[in-house]
Amino acid sequence: MNELLAPATTMGAVTLLVSDLDGMTAFYRDVITLQVLRADGSEVALGRAGHELVVLRHEPKLRHAAPGSAGLFHTAIVFESQAALAAALASVAQRAPQTFTGSADHLVSQAFYLTDPEGNGVELYWDRARSEWSWTHGQIEMATLYLDPNSYLQDHLTDEVAAGSTATDAAQIGHVHLSVGDVAFARDFYVRRLGFDVTASMGEQALFVSAGGYHHHMAMNVWNSRGAGPRMPALGLGQVDLALPNPDALGELNERLTHFGTRVQDDGRTLSFLDPWNNALKAQVAA
Repeated sequence: MNELLAPATTMGAVTLLVSDLDGMTAFYRDVITLQVLRADGSEVALGRAGHELVVLRHEPKLRHAAPGSAGLFHTAIVFESQAALAAALASVAQRAPQTFTGSADHLVSQAFYLTDPEGNGVELYWDRARSEWSWTHGQIEMATLYLDPNSYLQDHLTDEVAAGSTATDAAQIGHVHLSVGDVAFARDFYVRRLGFDVTASMGEQALFVSAGGYHHHMAMNVWNSRGAGPRMPALGLGQVDLALPNPDALGELNERLTHFGTRVQDDGRTLSFLDPWNNALKAQVAA
């Protein structure tokens, strides 16, 4: 039995359960600079270059989770160029500056943080080349250094970029960061069962994991949720998608999850399962 996810595994779309579908669609379209790719009544999918990144599902009967609950910490969208990231940052500054919550240079990436209108965290970032990343004893070196958003815009927002030259550039879900109740339980599920590698660890505070040597595809922390139990139905995170490179990799994942006693729904094309906090995950072969 293969103990690791296939190295070419990446993240797929993130589904959010929302109260105000029109308002949230406008935010991810007009502020985050994604494009509406599909609108089917109660569900809207937005993305770039034909690839769905954020799926909004209207769930008007749900309410927000109680403070301290497990769930989404942030959805992180990675842009292919600093110019495209600058264009998105400028859009945030112009259309929804009140949503901006901070920025940081993480050595491996440059990141800007905000909160969407329904309280979901969002990270917009750009990766440095892998040749510039540093590893020590199998752990990626990351930091939280000051990054001035105004200087970033001055350096990367040219007139051409401001006019929309990057609007169709590709972007993808780079990683998904979760709030969980316990880091040790998260490690057991996401590393031992699911098959991610640990890339960084902050003791009992946070864990970063990936496939194929990326700095992190997923992360879990207890900063706002230590001790949280399984989630009840609520607005916020609906589902995290994993994109596996081929059917064999999907089959190996199914075998490994089943071996460890994780309940898996297998429809022949996708695997659906829950983590210890009822965060829903779906794995399928990348399109």
